[in-house]
Order: sequence, then C-alpha cells, then structure tokens
Amino acid sequence: MDVTQWIIFFFVIQVLHGLATWKLYIKAGRQAWEAFVPVYNAIVLMKIINRPWWWTILLFLPIVNLILFPVVWVEIARSFKKNTALDTFLAIFSLGFYSFYLNYAAKDLHHVKERSLQPRTELGDWVSSILFAVVAATIVHTYFIQPFVIPTSSLEKTLLVGDFLFVSKVHYGARTPETTIALPMIHDAIPGTSTPSYFKFPQLPKFRFPAFQSIKRNDIVVFNWPVDTLVDINNENGGVRYKPVDKKTNYVKRCVGLPGDTLSIKEGYVYINGKKNELPDRAKLQFFYKVILNDVSAESIYQKYGITEKYERYVFKTSANNWNKAEFQNYLKVKKIGTEVLKQDSTEVRFLSNLDQKSFDLLKLEIAEKALYVNLTEDLANIMTSDPDVLTVTKDLSNSTTENIFPKSQGYTWNRDFFGPIYIPEAGKTIALNLDNLPLYKRAITAYEGNTLKVKGNQILINDKVVDSYTFTEDYYWMMGDNRHNSQDARMWGFVPFDHVVGKPVLVWMSWDSNAKGINKIRWNRLFTTVGGNGKLTSYFIPFLVLLGLVIGFNKYRKRKKA
Repeated sequence: MDVTQWIIFFFVIQVLHGLATWKLYIKAGRQAWEAFVPVYNAIVLMKIINRPWWWTILLFLPIVNLILFPVVWVEIARSFKKNTALDTFLAIFSLGFYSFYLNYAAKDLHHVKERSLQPRTELGDWVSSILFAVVAATIVHTYFIQPFVIPTSSLEKTLLVGDFLFVSKVHYGARTPETTIALPMIHDAIPGTSTPSYFKFPQLPKFRFPAFQSIKRNDIVVFNWPVDTLVDINNENGGVRYKPVDKKTNYVKRCVGLPGDTLSIKEGYVYINGKKNELPDRAKLQFFYKVILNDVSAESIYQKYGITEKYERYVFKTSANNWNKAEFQNYLKVKKIGTEVLKQDSTEVRFLSNLDQKSFDLLKLEIAEKALYVNLTEDLANIMTSDPDVLTVTKDLSNSTTENIFPKSQGYTWNRDFFGPIYIPEAGKTIALNLDNLPLYKRAITAYEGNTLKVKGNQILINDKVVDSYTFTEDYYWMMGDNRHNSQDARMWGFVPFDHVVGKPVLVWMSWDSNAKGINKIRWNRLFTTVGGNGKLTSYFIPFLVLLGLVIGFNKYRKRKKA
C-alpha cells in the first residue's frame, strides 16, 4: 500500500471506530463527535477505559498495536460491565466489532468510571503480566536493541560462530516495520516450520527515524540479505518465496565500501579509490592457503595451529615423458580435467587436479603427497612458513574466470580475489548508463528503486523512456566478510541499499563454543566485550556482575527499610 492508500485506510478505520462507539462515548460523559476525531478519539478512549494516555502511542506502533488492539476491545466491554468470558471471547474474535453490538443493541449499559484495573484471578494477573512483558520486549526489539547470534565464520577472529550480540537500531536510525501483521519477535518463519510468521499484505511505506551516526567505513553492520527468497535459509536448492524487506534473513558483514566509492579487489585485498583499505587492528583477514607438509600427519598440524576450516587434496606425480605425450594431454582436454602444476622439471611433473579413480589409473599416475587447504590469518601463515614440518605455504588465490560472482554476466570475468573496479551508487548522483555497465546497476534500478527497465536493441528504457544516464535515489554499501575465502557477501550479490540496514552490533553478551566441553563451552574472555574499537579485547563481565550485585543489594536494603 502506498501513502495515499494508507491515509484512506486510516480514515476508514476512524469512521468505523466512531460509528461503533459514539453512543458509548456519550454514556461515559463525553461528546459524540469525540469518537470521530483521529488520534484525539484514542486519547479520550483511554480516559473512558481508565488507561494511561500513552497507550495511544502504542496503538500506532506496528506489531505492538496487534497485541494492544484486542486488549482495548476487551477493556471497552469491561468498562460497561460486560465482564463474562463470553463477552471477552466476542470482543476478541469479532475483531472489535462487538462494540457495534454494545453501541446499538445492548441494553442497560452503564459506564464504570473508576473501574478497578486489578485482575480478578491469579490467571488473569499472570496473563496481564505476560502480555505487557511481550509489549515491552517487542518495543525494545523493534526500535532499540535486537539480539543476534553469529551463525557463520565470515567474520571469524573478529566475531566468532556462537557469539550472541546486542544490535543497536538507534545508531543508524530505527526502521518502522513495513510488515504490519506478524508474530512479535519472530523474524521469518514460525519456529520448527517453514510457515511464514507474517502476512505480506498490507505493507507500510518505508520510514526511518533519524540516525545518531552514519555508517563508517569498516563498521560491522547487520542488514537484511538483499537477495533472500529462500523458504529455508539453510537449503539453497529448496523452495523460494517473496519476502518483504524487513523479513529477509539478517546478515552481518563489514562495510568496506561507502556510497560514492570506487571499489576494487586485488589478491583478496580491498582498494577504495585506488588506495588499499586499512582495517582496524582487531580485524584479522583470513584466506585459504595451500600447505605442503614434510612427512608429518595433517592432524598434527591441525592441532598444533588450532586449524578448524580445512580440506585436503592429493598431489599427483608422473614422469615428464608421460606428461608430454599427446595422448596424455588430449585425454585431459577431452575430459575437461583441469590441472595446476606445482613442480615440473626434466624428469617429473607434480600437479593438483580433481581426478576420479579411472582417470588416475589410465594416466598411470602416482600420489606424491597431500596438499592441505587451510584457512589462516596472515600472521599464522607467516609463522607456518618457518615450521620445519611444513614445506610450502601458498595463498590460494583464484585465477578463475567463471565463478558465480556478481554481476553474473558475460563480459565480466571477475572472481573472489580479483574484482572490479565498481562504482558504489550514492543517492542523488548520476552515472552514465550503457549496455556495458547495465548488469552492475540493473538490480538497484529495478528491485531496489522500483523502476521498470527494458533493453531494445542498443537502447535502454527506464519506465518506458529511452535513457543514457540514471540518478540514484538511495545510498548503497559494499559488505564483505573478513574470512575472504569463506564468506557469502557482496562479491556474490552486489550492493546493499540503505533501507536494508538493520543496525550496528555493539556488544557480545555471550559466546558459546559448541566444539568445547563442559564449562569451557562458554568463552569467558568474550563475555560483555565491545564489537567495535581498537586495541586488545576487554571483557566487562566482572564489572557487570559487580554492578548487578550492587543493584540487587540496594533493592533489598530499600525493601527492608520500608518494612
């Protein structure tokens, strides 16, 4: 629904409310016209049902109002002595239309001016407490702080798998939900099912509260994955469905490119406007390295260096004569078997390849050794090069021209390690648009900015008009993981528009290592640590416990003093 449709819908609701309650307003000592005035009617209604005026604000907060509307419907009935279980049932399951019955058909209605708000039963007290705890939690979750758990290793060494974060929504400006009907605090699907936890219609227009700061280069950012259409995020080959922006899967990456930047990647390093991007000292880039061992077991190396992300490949060898035979090379060509030569001299050739057993036998090969592919920081890779158990350590840079890399279009042969240059769109800035760069910006123009786009011959038509330039209406960002060879990031799906930005991680309040045992499953040194900043990671867990103890002690002292 657009803004005009929402305005019409809003006034229709106001008219319905007035028609359903104007006589009730009169019975409560108010004027009939007060039931029809938008917003003011809600303030008056709070007085009629003996509830605080600020409930009016909650009635206009998306998702929160879904919880509060049924409460108000029941409160209206009870304010006129309709207290039975049947009255409660009818008020809720008629979606508030029970008020029409009260307004026009019910007899002997009397307004209870100073009605007690205390629940009459223990069950009622319990339900009331739970209800308003959910309301408070929903407000905090939606507009202030959202919990988030790190599911993957894309920011490993900076944020670990099993880190539990608090994500601030106020730093970059909290978004109001676009999805108006949804289960509180449940993001995508109902837990344990693939059933959406929301209705796609109606949708609110986009709105964002003012930000306290803008996204800075190298900030870690939580955002909605722009290309998410998966029913099950863990099944890439499963079903798909349309998702509203605020119901797409939450991702967390480092923002390495800002609106207006020209970004490129060389040997896995990001360059901004031609200058190498300098990361904070807490950030540790990781790459896969090819490691050849000197007659020791792979497992001993894994344990020695704490390596968790790895795989192994065989290094094959054959004689130089066999390698140079036409039959040998033709077989590789016909079977489309790629090879990476590691060593070649007059007597022997050693190479890497993905061979099956049949090819291995036909080509009369031998296994020379295993090549380990291990994910390392640059510091650890340098340490391993001086290890006598290790023969070579080589960064596994890609030379592919056919990777599944953005923009996934003919003419672009970029890969994970060599990419760009690419201009990151900035709101209000105009670029020349042609068939060569159209693949880079087509999704931004159509999916994110809502235009139609067609290509007829050599002409580009936007909204049925021939164009040779385009002015962007939104800012875009380039999000990448520090774990450069094990990260699903902007290199695969491109830009992140600002309306997809959720917030800024500010605190690791808990960290759980599923590979450890017993009490060591908790990473104690990471509890209550900040996400940003420079210098050594510092835990504020002990100060937190001290502060918590002081608060509890003070509350007990105050209760004793009152007693």
